[in-house]
Amino acid sequence: MRSRHSDTVAPLRWTAQVIAWAAIVGCVLVIVVAVVVPRLAGATPYTVLTGSMEPDLPPGTLVVVKPVDPEDLRTGDVVTIQLESGKSGFVTHRVVAVGTSLDGDLSFTTQGDANDVPDGDVRNPEQIRGKLWYSVPYLGHVNTALTGSQRQTAVVVVAAALLGYATWMFLGAVRGSTSHDNGKRRKEEVSR
Repeated sequence: MRSRHSDTVAPLRWTAQVIAWAAIVGCVLVIVVAVVVPRLAGATPYTVLTGSMEPDLPPGTLVVVKPVDPEDLRTGDVVTIQLESGKSGFVTHRVVAVGTSLDGDLSFTTQGDANDVPDGDVRNPEQIRGKLWYSVPYLGHVNTALTGSQRQTAVVVVAAALLGYATWMFLGAVRGSTSHDNGKRRKEEVSR
């Protein structure tokens, strides 16, 4: 006969495991999307800080851009641009015009989707950091909150926590099967 306590504990334990696994899967997905995939693909993650690209890329969106040959850029492509050489100011806007100077140099006119007019400066190919590969809403907030070294630490901590949790689950399963086997043996001995 089962006790009421075991009837109550089993669903709670199952719910806790589902929540723990959902949290683990969520952390792994965030790490894969924000750190691993860009690093393996040679891409760079940036965070949209303003509403100039709304509604498609609202503030807080993580945009991952891949390097691109400027000659492959077309009107309509979304690119991330370094505003000034040697400085950390970046903007992600759409190419609205591609031009060529008399000496054959490419230039790009960009504009935010929510802006009424194109950006004031014409962009040179050297300013283009890459073309939008993919974006993830809200994940940019995490990217902005953490510095590069903090991101690296977070990856290590989450990986260690995942490994620890997996070990704990494995040991729990081994203990459970051992106690189940011992219980079977006792029943067999009693019935003899």
